[in-house]
Amino acid sequence: MEIKGINHLLFSVSKLDLAIDFYRDVFDATLLVKGTTTAYFDLNGMWLALNEEKAIPRNEIHHSYTHLAFTIDEDSFEKMYDKLVKLKVNILNGRDRDKRDKNSIYFTDPDGHKFEFHTGTMRDRIEYYKQTKPHMDFYI
Repeated sequence: MEIKGINHLLFSVSKLDLAIDFYRDVFDATLLVKGTTTAYFDLNGMWLALNEEKAIPRNEIHHSYTHLAFTIDEDSFEKMYDKLVKLKVNILNGRDRDKRDKNSIYFTDPDGHKFEFHTGTMRDRIEYYKQTKPHMDFYI
């Protein structure tokens, strides 16, 4: 396969300094470079980029379930939730979830990009679906 992995994640933001604070404080990302409209972080070995674009409408994103999920350990779930509360992050109501589907915290950055801290794996999700969703086709 030609694709070797994810190269970088880039988010369009309306206020660069506010976004830098969010990504540094919430994700513990290390700021590497800051320009007039661009910032680069190291997020646990991943390249995370921010690009300030002030004139882009931001309201449509609130209607989508599109999000980026990060794995966290089950035993750090409460700690991460408390951290988001302490940082006054916008925490979203999550969907009702069976315990076999593990735990999630959904939240947004200041521009409405959605994120999730999730304690499960893809294997956990597939096994849960095999048990509860007989209408689905499984290829593994």
